[in-house]
Amino acid sequence: MSSTFLLAKSLAAAVAAVAAAGLAGCAAPAAPVSSATLDAQANAMMKASFRDQGIAKADRINQDMAQAACSSDKPPAEPTAKRIEADSLASIQWPANGIYLGNWKEGEKLAQSGRGMTWTDPSAATKDNGGNCYNCHQIDKKEISFGTIGPSLWNYGKLRGVKKIDDPASAAIVQYTWGKLWNAKAYSACSNMPRFGHMKLLDADQIRDIMALLLDPASPVNQ
Repeated sequence: MSSTFLLAKSLAAAVAAVAAAGLAGCAAPAAPVSSATLDAQANAMMKASFRDQGIAKADRINQDMAQAACSSDKPPAEPTAKRIEADSLASIQWPANGIYLGNWKEGEKLAQSGRGMTWTDPSAATKDNGGNCYNCHQIDKKEISFGTIGPSLWNYGKLRGVKKIDDPASAAIVQYTWGKLWNAKAYSACSNMPRFGHMKLLDADQIRDIMALLLDPASPVNQ
């Protein structure tokens, strides 16, 4: 038997062995990683990537139930969404004195201010925060730059028939607007709108001022 034949036979045996090993590997793939494990890995990476700096603390990455449920690539199941909305509605603090509106001029300043809650701000107090409304909404027709994540607020009260704030016919929209500003998830579980009152971004007086901007017939929004 020639040496060439023996070499060829040996190579063929080696190729067959490698192929068999490959087939064996394909037949027994590694177990898939569970979504819970992937979530834990992602959370660990997030926590390792952030630090406290100034008033901005790393605990901001901790999610409550609503945030966690709405961070998925698919909406939460209907029972979960309903629970989020019910819990959010229950969290709303309505005006203790029944006064919903403040000063629309102060409300306009808040709506056009994007300040607050960054590590360079002096404090996390509501008095240092703006409403940042312009980033998501058109407020005035004269504006040439505004966000479009949310609907236009132009003529907000006028379009909804608010002529007198103390008119019982206006009560429903007045209360809805307060609730939406305080905790928007009460009306839409995965709303992108900041929960101004619930998260202590604005206090009740500041919310009254934004309410006036939106609903007061004298506000430029309703002209």
